[in-house]
Amino acid sequence: MSSYVGVLVSDPWLQSQFTQVELRGLKSKFLSTRNPSGQVTVRDLPPVMAKLKALHEMLSEEEIAGILGESYSDMSSEIDFEAFLRAYLDLQAKAHAKEGVSKTSSSFLKATTTTLLHTISESEKASYVAHINSYLAEDKFLKEYLPIDPATNSLFDLAKDGVLLCKLINVAVPGTIDERAINTKRVLNPWERNENHTLCLNSAKAIGCTVVNIGTQDLVEGRPHLVVGLISQIIKIQLLADLNLKKTPQLVELIDDSKDIEELMGLPPEKILLRWMNFQLKKAGYKKTITNFSTDVKDGEAYACLLNVLAPEHGTPSTLGTKDPTERANLILEHAERMNCKRYLTPKDIVDGSPNLNLAFVAQIFQQRNGLTMDSEKMHLTEMVPDDVQVSREEKCFRLWINSLGIATYVNNLFEDVRTGWVILEVLDKVSPGSVNWKQATKPPIKMPFRKVENCNQVVRIGKELNFSLVNVAGNDIVQGNKKLILAFLWQLMRFNILQLLKNLKIHSQGKEITDADILNWANAKVKSSGRSSQMESFKDKNLSNGKFFLELLSAVEPRVVNWKLVTKGESDEDKKMNATYIITVARKLGCSIFLLPEDIMEVNQKMILTLTAGIMYWSLQNAQSSQSVEDGNDGAGEAMENGASDTATAENEE
Repeated sequence: MSSYVGVLVSDPWLQSQFTQVELRGLKSKFLSTRNPSGQVTVRDLPPVMAKLKALHEMLSEEEIAGILGESYSDMSSEIDFEAFLRAYLDLQAKAHAKEGVSKTSSSFLKATTTTLLHTISESEKASYVAHINSYLAEDKFLKEYLPIDPATNSLFDLAKDGVLLCKLINVAVPGTIDERAINTKRVLNPWERNENHTLCLNSAKAIGCTVVNIGTQDLVEGRPHLVVGLISQIIKIQLLADLNLKKTPQLVELIDDSKDIEELMGLPPEKILLRWMNFQLKKAGYKKTITNFSTDVKDGEAYACLLNVLAPEHGTPSTLGTKDPTERANLILEHAERMNCKRYLTPKDIVDGSPNLNLAFVAQIFQQRNGLTMDSEKMHLTEMVPDDVQVSREEKCFRLWINSLGIATYVNNLFEDVRTGWVILEVLDKVSPGSVNWKQATKPPIKMPFRKVENCNQVVRIGKELNFSLVNVAGNDIVQGNKKLILAFLWQLMRFNILQLLKNLKIHSQGKEITDADILNWANAKVKSSGRSSQMESFKDKNLSNGKFFLELLSAVEPRVVNWKLVTKGESDEDKKMNATYIITVARKLGCSIFLLPEDIMEVNQKMILTLTAGIMYWSLQNAQSSQSVEDGNDGAGEAMENGASDTATAENEE
């Protein structure tokens, strides 16, 4: 596997227009289009192209045929894979031209890569480099490579080994990765480098990043637009981490009553940041409402008022009186620096209305001084925020799993976001294609409550068709936000997805249904075959809490992946946590896409233990299968290494 190089295209420019995930998906589509004689003709393309996700919403099969007819006079002409890719790019360009505007998501976390715009913002790059230089300056391994010079390509060269990205994830969400498992030699071999990037991508998903269009080979090559895009997501997760009622209960000041608190809990962090900013600006008598971090702040007036409200002692009276926007922006940044906000953006970034950098700037101001108080008479409303640790943990697991699937909607607050039924319908369509009747579904925003009930009734109906246990469950239970029932439904949906993935591995099941018992028996047999004596009685076997069984299982599927010198006896809670953290990191490093926490292993959470075991089983069997099927043209060895999620990643190119 260390020799894996991905899908290669002879034209370097054409190769650069796609990620490896995209190339594998398109290569699979191209090969599936071949006629009995093994050829692909122009005439074969319209029905295939019309089903690709980037095209099917904008171009009909007839329109695609017409566009291809302009380029090819003979529709019976044979084309090769590179011509197929060029045709795809041409159609994508025509589709975007037809739309007139590019579609962008409201959430920065849903920023997927595009094959049409592979440029990067030098200002953003410089800002992220400054952030990295600041937060990782004292790292024992990286400090000899820092500070990075933003004027060079040093950032992308340093990112090629994967260490920097893994360390940055741990800065954003401490404890996500057990750094003992990161390969940190000065010179890494291809296997070790690939392990780091696999660990990085799986861990990025586990903190909420969208990585469905990024593969390990893309990071090995240090592709600038992908590296900057991933770093952007990681840093913003760090900067926006406190923008919720659990971390910052003082945010309750922004609301008026209990209905508002539900709305606030359902908002994405950048929307909460805007709400906070407008709340403070209102105190200053600022008349406008800020709706974005670009055009609404580029004149600097809102910033000047915001900083004067939060830190008047550091202000300069001349800021608002300055007519030159650039000079005003410079005064604003000087004010912020006196508040101990590091200068990561330039006056030009403010004047140009750079949305990402302005968002990061406001988030940094919030972290430093939010101007809210714990003495608010509204603090009693925070009692509505759930404090059930188990519910909170499961909510996080299912939310991150849903976001990892690459559906169109990004989930910020599970219990609020699923109440329209739309999100669950998207997930159902992803894990059980064709199960949803979209003609009977209503897309948010939904004004009429009965439409939400219709969506949720369809969710329950499909669940019953999939043999979920839904006794006395109705669509209205989801609309009402019944947490117990929502978690129960999503668990069954996640379990169904896991079992379907295993069922689809021909090497194991030959299409037979997979059961929990099959997973249990496989794990025990695998450990036994490696000469070890540990066995798992069930997924709630209390002996699993020390982690040794899973370390032996991981070692059985890949002997070199566990460093036994790092394993503790697992007798104390501290030792158990060290083992559990190491297990999760090693599994992700191997290629398993998992979303549990160390506490789930320590407490032997039956559901999460099943997902962990199944994740290891899936990687092991997929890896064995791919080694036998390279000739199918889809480069299976690469897929096995692409963090265990290539099924969903490749599906991004499909309807």
